[in-house]
Formats: sequence, structure tokens, C-alpha cells
Amino acid sequence: MDIYMEYVNAELGLWLFKMKKKSGLFGKITHGVQKKVNNWIPDKVHRVITTAIENMVKLVISGSTLIRPKIKNELSLKERESKVRSRIKWYRNTASVEGAITGAGGILLGFADFPAFLTIKMKMLFDIASIYGFDTKDFQERLFLLYVFQLSFSSQQRRNDLIGLIEDWDNYKDTLPKDLNEFDWKTFQLDYRDYIDLAKLAQLVPLVGAGVGAIANYKLTEQLGKTAMNAFRLRILKSYN
Repeated sequence: MDIYMEYVNAELGLWLFKMKKKSGLFGKITHGVQKKVNNWIPDKVHRVITTAIENMVKLVISGSTLIRPKIKNELSLKERESKVRSRIKWYRNTASVEGAITGAGGILLGFADFPAFLTIKMKMLFDIASIYGFDTKDFQERLFLLYVFQLSFSSQQRRNDLIGLIEDWDNYKDTLPKDLNEFDWKTFQLDYRDYIDLAKLAQLVPLVGAGVGAIANYKLTEQLGKTAMNAFRLRILKSYN
């Protein structure tokens, strides 16, 4: 095993440990409060939000394969990951600028950040998948990206459930929905909203919104990029065995 592969295995092991650790007291309390708040919200409102997020994600997914990075098949894992890191940096900086601009505009532009930031993150996932050599025209690969997205933006308790699916994707994928309409969009939007609400709420406040938006988008995009890298590493390293 070369030095880079040793590094990848070490980083992957640390990431898996974080994904599988038990939810702490603060996390349990926060999750409990968010669950109560969600229970207070009428089902009609949940359905509206779910449909809105579902339609936005479907729109991005349907168009994200039009322009994809062209990567040579003979590239090593180290070379691929160098390109992946460059793409994450580009999307991270783009998201940060977008967050600063919408945050500076107060509440109205703050709401515009939601679809824009979602699009940036989903497009980044498609680019990362392509660089690693996975065909995003394949429905199951698109579904995998949705689960990677969920894994990145969910409570620790939810991560404990999702990581097993990611680890054993080859066995799980044939039991999963065959159509995007069958995907559990309500859980998807609840996980996403519960995770980013606290991080993004201050972005709606005048004066401080620009700074909060820039920092939040920067960190959340970088987090998603790292999650995607390690999720694809799991699959790639299994193919080496």
C-alpha cells in the first residue's frame, strides 16, 4: 500500500468514527426540540415545503449532467482527489460569495439564498461523482448523491442510520426506490431544514447577514464536499479488495 492510500484509509477511518458515534446530550435535546416544532407545523405546510424542495432538487438533478468534468480513466486516486479538492474549493468560494450577497440584502434576498445554495451544493456533488468515475446518468448514482446529501445535513442520530446504507451501497441499492417520486422527500427536507436552520437563521438579519451567509455557506459546502469524498472512497476502496 502506498503512502497516499495509507492517508486515505486513515482519514476514512476517522470520518467513519465520527459518522457512527452516538448522539450527545446537546444533539438529543436539539433534535427533540426540532421534532416538537415540526409536529406543531400543520401537515399542509409540510407538504408545501416538501413539494418545493422536491421540485428544486429534481430540477437540479435533471440538468446537472449536461455539463460534466471530462476525466481520463487512467488517473490514479490521488490525481482524481486533487481535482475533487479543486472543485470543492471552487464551489465553496462560489457559495460563500452567494451567501454574502443574499445575506447583505436582508430577509427578501435571504430567502433567495435557499434555492441558489441548494443548486450549488447539488451541482458540486455531480462534479465530484464524475471526477471519481461514476456515471451520473445512472438513476442509482443520482439516488446515491441524495443519500450523501442527507448524510451530510442531518442529526447524528440520523447519520447512524444512513451510514450503514452508504457503507453497503451495492447491497442496498437494489432495494431502494426505482423512481424519484418514490423517494422519501419529507424526511429529506426535514433533515435538511433542521440542520441548516440554526446555521442560516442569522443570515436574515440586516447588517450581520452578509458575514453570516458567507461563513455558513463556506463551511456547509466544505462539509458536503468532505462527506462526498469519503462516501465515494468507501465504494472505490471496496473495488480494490
